[in-house]
Amino acid sequence: MEQYLQLVKNVLANGESRTDRTKTGTVSLFGTQSRYDLRVGFPLLTTKKVFFKAIVHEMLWFIKGDTNIKYLVDNNVNIWNEWPYEIYKKSAVFQGETLTEFIEKIKTDAAFAQKYGELGPVYGKQWRDFEGVDQLKQVIEDIKVNPYSRRHIVSAWNPAQVNQMALPPCHSFFQFYVSSQGELDLQLYQRSGDIFLGVPFNIASYSLLLTLVALECNLKPRYFIHTIGDAHIYTNHLEQVNQQLQRTPKTLPQLTIDFSKKSIFAVNYEDIKLTDYDPHPPIKGLVAV
Repeated sequence: MEQYLQLVKNVLANGESRTDRTKTGTVSLFGTQSRYDLRVGFPLLTTKKVFFKAIVHEMLWFIKGDTNIKYLVDNNVNIWNEWPYEIYKKSAVFQGETLTEFIEKIKTDAAFAQKYGELGPVYGKQWRDFEGVDQLKQVIEDIKVNPYSRRHIVSAWNPAQVNQMALPPCHSFFQFYVSSQGELDLQLYQRSGDIFLGVPFNIASYSLLLTLVALECNLKPRYFIHTIGDAHIYTNHLEQVNQQLQRTPKTLPQLTIDFSKKSIFAVNYEDIKLTDYDPHPPIKGLVAV
């Protein structure tokens, strides 16, 4: 994953200091691109341990079209918790619950979860029902019947509904490309990329999606190309990214998926296996909300 370390170095060397929505402060560089070759291994960061279970569950959650955090928290995936909690804190029924207490209510009270675990029409909604269009299903069918089309596109950015979302889509638009050798590429445009916490997750997440779609379409996954608009390092993550730069990347792990008698819409968590993952220890950092 030398590509990721080069991205970090590029932002540190060429970025500018900027204020941001969270009031944390960032070093920001506009317009970056990295290319990851899935033929040499699955691009899961090795300079720190990344929570692969969360990556898998979130992707399956997107594919299902789900927008409520209950599925995630029921599977002990807590990456989306802060956003509905911040909304809940502004409601008339908030009684001073901590984030931990809020999540326990999501787990144990179905009616509470249905109302307060909702994120609005975020990724899964747009992928599977963008103004009535099932974009993910449609793009898969288009790849199968017209592989060399230049219109294999899915957009999570819906201007008519952005203001209804707990967090407007950061990874907002992606496109597939079928090579003449029967290989499949995916390019993601990400409007905003948190280099330390979010981007390693995004790289692996969309590489997983690329692999799933390739299996569905009887193609081989090749390149994940990651284009970022505002690529930024939060100022409270500078120590962490510099710690990563001192670490030597290790051999990439391998991804295997049991796709027998299944489609992308029927794959379960248990079907997806990661092997030979031997990363450096985790490095913690606070999420900016």
